[in-house]
Amino acid sequence: MAVLNTKDRFGTLSIIMHWLMLVLIVMVYSTIELRELFAKGSDPRDLLKNLHFMLGMSVFFLVWVRLALRFMGTNPDISPEPVNYQKKAAAAMHIALYALMILTPFMGWLLLSSVGKPVPFFGTELPTLIGKSEEFKPLIKDIHETLGSAGYFLIALHAIAGLFHHYIQKDNTLTRILPGKR
Repeated sequence: MAVLNTKDRFGTLSIIMHWLMLVLIVMVYSTIELRELFAKGSDPRDLLKNLHFMLGMSVFFLVWVRLALRFMGTNPDISPEPVNYQKKAAAAMHIALYALMILTPFMGWLLLSSVGKPVPFFGTELPTLIGKSEEFKPLIKDIHETLGSAGYFLIALHAIAGLFHHYIQKDNTLTRILPGKR
């Protein structure tokens, strides 16, 4: 299999990045949801919050690698070719997903900054982006949480679309991004 994308299928790097991002995003959502099982101020809750921050920032940094890979080469053709509205819907969905992977962690970074906390990142701390601001904190928090909630919908819709293409349209949309030979 080629390292970079070809006209027939995504390359190894794109496939790894696609599925790595999914795993990271699932972990980001899991850590923030599971923290609710523990009392505020408890060690397990704090650990889950810190993991949420670090994994979220991992998504933020890796999405730039993912975008670089996307624009470095070609996108594999879909066969048989989808109708025009499906191409437009797919383009809009990918823009929305990339925006989600950039804006949600960025707003989380701003949120921690607005309360004067540096963002933990695997043994180091990322700098604050803005000064402490009680004025902007509620707005930033609302944006971060709204984007996070929208992510559930976007990710589910993306997965459903892949399955629709595979089982109903019977095209190669899904198989182009699956690991291994197809």
